[in-house]
Amino acid sequence: MTGEADPLTGGETVAADSPDEHEPDENEPDPDERHAGGSGAEDDAPRPPLPALVEAILMVAENPVPVTEIAVSLGVPATEVEGVLVELALEYIADGRGFSLRDVGGGWRFYTSEACAPWVERFVLAGQSPKLSQAALETLAVVAYQQPVSRGRISAVRGVSADGVIRTLTARRLVEEAGTDPDTGAILYRTTDYFLERMGLRHLDELPPLAPLLPGIADVDDIEGP
Repeated sequence: MTGEADPLTGGETVAADSPDEHEPDENEPDPDERHAGGSGAEDDAPRPPLPALVEAILMVAENPVPVTEIAVSLGVPATEVEGVLVELALEYIADGRGFSLRDVGGGWRFYTSEACAPWVERFVLAGQSPKLSQAALETLAVVAYQQPVSRGRISAVRGVSADGVIRTLTARRLVEEAGTDPDTGAILYRTTDYFLERMGLRHLDELPPLAPLLPGIADVDDIEGP
């Protein structure tokens, strides 16, 4: 760039910058930012097939996941998701996998296959005491088959107080309060959705028929008391 003599100072004046040398406009993106701040790798990567996405979601879910929840998260119709779930469940059975996909407790979840269950149970319970005592199992059975039922009726069937056991079952989310008896005011209890999940049931009507040899439980409706 050549300077010109200043008639006042005798020095040289500097010519104005050419348009090519102007400073960047504020609104013009920084060249470095164009490379570093673009779309992420996940935006550029191809979308996995729907069956793979459904499997991935169920793999990290702690509870059964409803079809609608999966459909909304993936942005696909619920009918399409349900079809994929059914196909996957049948595929696992046909392949003899060690797990199964089942619609239980209001949603879909992976479970150990029935054939592998005894070995898995042996592994899980190795060196551990049973999760529920015999008293807790008996009480849970009474609630499951006679719900909603009060603690007094449970105690009458079992012949011992059910207060402590009910607290245990409530703490473990297997039973919950279900209002009060309109006649006595006693708190009533019923099983929870978590109970259905742990039992592998969709509805209470899938409970097996009550064994006739269980004394007292079949006649619990005849027992009066709070």
